[in-house]
Amino acid sequence: MLATLGTQFFSAVSDNALIFAALALVRQAQYPAWTGPLLQEFFIGTYILLAPWVGTLANVQSKGRIMLMSNVVKAAGSLGMCLHLNPFVCYAVVGAGAAVYSPAKYGILPELVRGEHLVEANGILESATIAAILIGSIMGGMLTDWSIEGATSAIAAGYGLAALAAALIPYLVSARRQRVSSRGSLENFAAQTRTLWRKPDVRIALLGTSLFWGAGAALRFLVIAWVPEALHIGNNRIAGFLTGMVAAGIAAGAALAAKFVGIDQPKRALPAGVLIGIGVCLLPLAHSLPPAFAIMAWVGITSGYFVVPLDAILQKRGAESVGAGPAVAIQNLFENVVMLILIGGYTAVGYIHFPINDVALGFGIFLAVGMSTLMLQRIPRGHR
Repeated sequence: MLATLGTQFFSAVSDNALIFAALALVRQAQYPAWTGPLLQEFFIGTYILLAPWVGTLANVQSKGRIMLMSNVVKAAGSLGMCLHLNPFVCYAVVGAGAAVYSPAKYGILPELVRGEHLVEANGILESATIAAILIGSIMGGMLTDWSIEGATSAIAAGYGLAALAAALIPYLVSARRQRVSSRGSLENFAAQTRTLWRKPDVRIALLGTSLFWGAGAALRFLVIAWVPEALHIGNNRIAGFLTGMVAAGIAAGAALAAKFVGIDQPKRALPAGVLIGIGVCLLPLAHSLPPAFAIMAWVGITSGYFVVPLDAILQKRGAESVGAGPAVAIQNLFENVVMLILIGGYTAVGYIHFPINDVALGFGIFLAVGMSTLMLQRIPRGHR
């Protein structure tokens, strides 16, 4: 578990620093301002394309070895940015590494802990992730203000440390050797998706986490664009600090969720999703740093309370039915399709120059309404 936490920490630090360096590289290369969010579209596209295969790979190979190799791929992508190769292609390479990494990272948890401790284990892993987001966001903003090349080099080193930590993860289970064909994997993936979708609590968890992470990806770009327009601050550090405040709030929310939301009580987490949307709606009211930090902390706390229990449900139900690796791959597919749509929408409103405060208000209303709709879904007793 310690090796897994170390791998996730260093990998997530680098992930969250890299977006600031990548955006700065796009600006330096004088791409149009509205193309910045397209970086995330290239990243997400690899997740969607690889989704049918990465879950099976996590089931038939050592998860520690997969986590090692995927961080090597991420390091290669960040080094490509350091060498001023096409930033969109390099970010897609990092996305490919992340797509392979994710099912192994979450799929290993049911092998480490029993089901009744899975929410707590998720809370620990998410806390490590949140600390990494906090440090990575601040580090990314500060390093990028200093030097884009220096930032991307440091980020590649971070991925290297993650790979070294992954090398310490033991082989917890024997890898099942099997031939993975394109057609067979697609058919299996479709069947596994249908199996999970038929479970009402899993369906709610899939929809909830997909909306959450799709909104979170768009919110990051929104905050980076909002800071210079609303607060009249032109550096990268403040956007990094605000992103870090969300991360700190998520850690607190995850701790509350571990205490008050059980593995069989997903609907207890759903009201927090509505509160996330309300928090985003308040963003246009902030005209200075203190209220902006308070709003970001609120968004973070409600986010942690919302998403950690739903992640645990997906892992437990997935491990019981289709396998932990495929379950996380299916979750990634749903989440990244929603990300693709929401980032695409955000890119469109940026292209037509909507006022940033209007975008924030509309985005918050959309999120609150979507989460409210999820709360109306019923989970029949005995149909889990």
